[in-house]
Amino acid sequence: MTAKELKLKPFTLFDEDWALLTAGKVDNHNSMTISWGEIGTLWHYDVVTVYVKPLRYTHDFMEGNDLFVVSFFDESFRKALSLMGSKSGRDINKDKESHLTPTSYKGTTIYKEAKLSLICKKIYQNDLVLENMPEAERRRYYEKEAPHTMYIGEILEVIEQ
Repeated sequence: MTAKELKLKPFTLFDEDWALLTAGKVDNHNSMTISWGEIGTLWHYDVVTVYVKPLRYTHDFMEGNDLFVVSFFDESFRKALSLMGSKSGRDINKDKESHLTPTSYKGTTIYKEAKLSLICKKIYQNDLVLENMPEAERRRYYEKEAPHTMYIGEILEVIEQ
């Protein structure tokens, strides 16, 4: 399937349904639950945009890899996704604790249980600039931590399971 064939609800896909962001090869990867993101078009690419704070363990994997995967799961995996978003891969084996099954796929990592995986290649990244955002959001999200890094990835492949 191609990105153009996707039938999605863009305003609930990340915020309500959540997604799992994964970067790295199956023997050295990290995943985290995300609730911010977009799917759309930039330049002539079908893209996914995700945001990761520099203090997150996944940030290192995003920086060190050209590919990343955004995966979506059925509601029955909500508990696993909650764990993936609340614990650090620095401290525990999140795959083992969540009972999710990472699988090697074309130089990156996907999850056997995902209903939809978007294989992406980074084409742009930049740190969010505090001065360019509303004051209320600066106070709410960045009073004590550095702003997110925005990653835009070209959707290379769509896997539906």
